[in-house]
Amino acid sequence: MNKLTASDSFIKTEGLVSLWDFQEKEGDSFIAKGPYPYKLQEMNGAVDVLEAPIAGGKAIDLSDHRWLSIARDECPMLNIHGAAAQFSVTAWVKRTERTSSGCEFVAGIWNETNKLRQYGLFINLEIWDSSEQACGHVSAVGGPTPGYKYCMTSAIGTTPVAKDEWHFIVFTYNGSESTIYLDGVLDRREGYNPFPYPDGIFDGGKDGADFTVGAVNRSGEIGNFYHGLLGCLAVYNRALSEKEITELYSSTAK
Repeated sequence: MNKLTASDSFIKTEGLVSLWDFQEKEGDSFIAKGPYPYKLQEMNGAVDVLEAPIAGGKAIDLSDHRWLSIARDECPMLNIHGAAAQFSVTAWVKRTERTSSGCEFVAGIWNETNKLRQYGLFINLEIWDSSEQACGHVSAVGGPTPGYKYCMTSAIGTTPVAKDEWHFIVFTYNGSESTIYLDGVLDRREGYNPFPYPDGIFDGGKDGADFTVGAVNRSGEIGNFYHGLLGCLAVYNRALSEKEITELYSSTAK
């Protein structure tokens, strides 16, 4: 499939909320394709758009503490919550070396500072003896997991997401478990991927967290910056199957 038209694979997959292939920009905002053309706003300076060997042929560079955001009241269909909540978050990533350490946030509605956690796709959470894997956080309580300092309810893969290479990471939640896929297949880890979690997703209400990309509000400030290139960011309102994810990977890679 031609990489310039491969975004159609995401659009044609049932349940799409929004897809950012970073082909369309208006001022300081990137406009989504799909049913809900939400606008991701640059939050710490202009974000460079580069050629990339993935669907749409474009990616953004989120080095140097660049990140993006949509105000909560401007993206109601991304505010996924409740006992029956389901979703999928997909992203093509090319991580690059950085001077800082710690986890990197890719996308979701996640505010640690104000205990307004809902869902978030991360890399390198460094919990449960993990390091450098893709991870999918879900929270039914908004605050830390009872008995812990932080949220500990997360699907965590086995395979480190290598730097300086393009990888397709997908995080799904089907109402009973969260799951991480890497390059089109389940990155199984006993006890952690899939991660059993039948509790649903926290409802932050009208004053809940915004949808952010590349960073989150934690410890009273913006942090957990993702460092690298990002493309084909999509959110679905259901848990995609492994077959669907494999097909997306195959049809949107170089």
